[in-house]
Amino acid sequence: MSEDDDTQGEGEGAIGSTFLAGPWHPVEGEEAEGFLDMVGPVYGRYKVSTETTEVAWRPLPFYEQVVLIRMRDPAWGNPDLTLYHLADEGTPYPLNGTSPPIHEINAKAPIDITEDNVLDYLRFFCYFVRGEEGPFYLAETMDDPVMPKDMEEATRAVIEGAVRPASYEGMNDKGDFLCDAVVFYSDGLFLANFAVQPGGMIEMLSDQRLVEDLPTRVNSPIA
Repeated sequence: MSEDDDTQGEGEGAIGSTFLAGPWHPVEGEEAEGFLDMVGPVYGRYKVSTETTEVAWRPLPFYEQVVLIRMRDPAWGNPDLTLYHLADEGTPYPLNGTSPPIHEINAKAPIDITEDNVLDYLRFFCYFVRGEEGPFYLAETMDDPVMPKDMEEATRAVIEGAVRPASYEGMNDKGDFLCDAVVFYSDGLFLANFAVQPGGMIEMLSDQRLVEDLPTRVNSPIA
C-alpha cells in the first residue's frame, strides 16, 4: 500500500478521533481484491466484494510499518458499522473489540510510543478494546463525529460541560506515560487516569464519575 495513493478527507475532527481522521488512502483494484480475499467473510458473517466494499488505509504514528485498514459496505445493512484490521507486511489482524490482536502487533512490529504520540495510542486502544457496553471512548470535543448526535439540548449541555481534551501528564518512575482523559462508556462519562507502558499495555489508575444515566451513548460498532 503506497503513500502515493490518492487521499480522501472526510471532515473528521483531529481531536478525539485522531486515528479515525483522514486522510485515508483508498485501496482499489487487484490490491483491494487480494485483501478482501484474505479477510472475507469477516468474522464469518460479513461478506465482502470489490463491487460494494470500500477499503481504505492510513498509517498510525506509533507503528513504523503497520497500517490501519477500514472497510465499509452498505450491503451489511448497518450504516454505522465499520470493520477494521491492522496490517503488518500484508498480514491482517482483525480489530474485533478484544486486546490480543493489538498486543500481538505491539510485540511483533514493535510499537514505538513517545510523548508525542501516546495520546493517539490511548485513543486508539480505548476505542478498539471494548467492554460489554462498547468502547471506552475518549470524549474530547462535541465536534467529534463519533460523539452521539440528535441529542436533546439539556443532554448536550451536560455532555459538553464534561468533555475536554485528553492530556499527557509526564512519566512515572517506572517509565510509564501518564495521561488523563474523559471517557464516554455506556451511558456515563468519567475522568480517568491512565498509565501507558512503552510496550502498549494500559492500566487505568483511577476514575471519577462525572455524569451517569445519560439517554444516549456512543454508537460505533466494529464487529
